[in-house]
Amino acid sequence: MVKIVTGVAGFIGSSLARRLLENGEIVVGVDCFTDFYPRAIKEKNLLPLRDFPSFKFLEKNILELDSAKLFDGVDGIYHQAAQAGVRSSWGRDFEIYITNNILATQKILEAIKDKKIRMIYASSSSIYGETKKIPMHEDDLPCPVSPYGVTKLAAEHLCGLYYKNFGVPTISLRYFTVYGPRQRPDMAFHRFLKGIMQSEEIVLYGDGEQTRDFTFIKDAVDANVSAMEKGKAGGVYNIGGGSQVSINYCIRRMEAITGKKAKVKRLERQKGDVTHTYADTTRAGADLGFHPSIPLDEGLLQEAEWIEKNILS
Repeated sequence: MVKIVTGVAGFIGSSLARRLLENGEIVVGVDCFTDFYPRAIKEKNLLPLRDFPSFKFLEKNILELDSAKLFDGVDGIYHQAAQAGVRSSWGRDFEIYITNNILATQKILEAIKDKKIRMIYASSSSIYGETKKIPMHEDDLPCPVSPYGVTKLAAEHLCGLYYKNFGVPTISLRYFTVYGPRQRPDMAFHRFLKGIMQSEEIVLYGDGEQTRDFTFIKDAVDANVSAMEKGKAGGVYNIGGGSQVSINYCIRRMEAITGKKAKVKRLERQKGDVTHTYADTTRAGADLGFHPSIPLDEGLLQEAEWIEKNILS
């Protein structure tokens, strides 16, 4: 069985690809190494994958691929590639988000509309925006408050359109703040843990009382694999960690894990950052058998150990 993983050199893509390879799948990984963060980190993500003879890597932008050939003989696509980051999606860089998040998704969908290949699309909790309805449910009206969220929602809508009009079996997973080993260096937990471990100042936007539903990488990978096997075509699923905690609480847990005191510099809350997120995962539990299994302290410890070994050593 051949699976394609786009964004394979990234945080979730590389973790997912490794699971598939360990499960005996043939994996074709695609990544174009955008300069959002250092290529060396992504190359390190690829190293364990290259040990598998069943892994093939294509360094290409999705829009440059020969789609007709790429999808021949493929039975599933995990579309993880995207231009990430809420704060950097404003201004002139928005064009990059349109290209990598919307146009790239549409090209894949157009290429597979007659092949009916099952596709898992990596959506985001950012599509919900600033809502007072907690927990967030898949049927809630989406109202993103960042350009990034707008592009993720647009691509999710495209998946729905190609399912309804062409029968393409797409499934969208709305990730809620995924963390763990290999997490992108721009993300809060990576920045905070690295800074605390090095006794450096960490930057916190806002008062820290904003809350998030943090999802450990293993649980996100589990959700992808289950969605490919069990997800309802055309379906949308929240993928969350099962708890709603403040950023201040997380920093205190990091201090306990590292044995060091955080030096926090507080700055003004950034445009596009929402106050609270919390996933209703009832639907994912019923259809996918999804139940988050890694508690926050265990997940933070695993990420701290990974940073110590792979980033600081």
